Amino acid sequence: MDFKFDIIRDYFPLFMRGAGYTVGISLLSILLGALLGLLIGFGKMASGWYFRWPASMYINFFRGTPLLLQILMTHFILIPNILGKTNALAAAVTALSLNSAAYTAEIYRAGIQSIDPGQREAAYSLGLTPFQAMRHVILPQAVKRMIPAFGNEFIVLVKDSSLVAYIAVPEIMYWGNAMKGQYMRVWEPYFTAALIYFVLTYLLSKLLQFIGRKV
Repeated sequence: MDFKFDIIRDYFPLFMRGAGYTVGISLLSILLGALLGLLIGFGKMASGWYFRWPASMYINFFRGTPLLLQILMTHFILIPNILGKTNALAAAVTALSLNSAAYTAEIYRAGIQSIDPGQREAAYSLGLTPFQAMRHVILPQAVKRMIPAFGNEFIVLVKDSSLVAYIAVPEIMYWGNAMKGQYMRVWEPYFTAALIYFVLTYLLSKLLQFIGRKV
């Protein structure tokens, strides 16, 4: 097989720049998704249907439709209506954040509901309000159980961020497609992109394992 390392060498700085975009977009998206997911998770656990129903519909929509479709709708419909023009980077972060929020909401719900109800009752017996019990008793215990799930969600988001290449965000797959178009070759660009994604996800998994052991 004729494998040309020279074209990889020429594009390697661009792949590294794309890796920076991939990590940055994924990190920002998981943070925003975690914040929004916390509100949605509490909404799904609320006693009132007017909180539960919208939260459930949100989760079902974003988990039940393709991420690529969500990215395209955000890029061509949502962002232009908010900013007045298209913005690929804003659309990428927004779409990935909205999608991640649906999954992190379920992580919050599962983590909180995994805590023994007796913990909440004990907090109430000590005079804590529901908010204080959640903040000081339930969430600190639940977060430790959520860390592996959040780590997996972040790794999935890093891989899913490859889809934002369709809206011309200069991440890893964008430069892989550019390299393929310039040299009319597929093996070198896609092998290089796959190797970079593998290294990123492998290092992230090891880092998350280390954090999990420390916690």
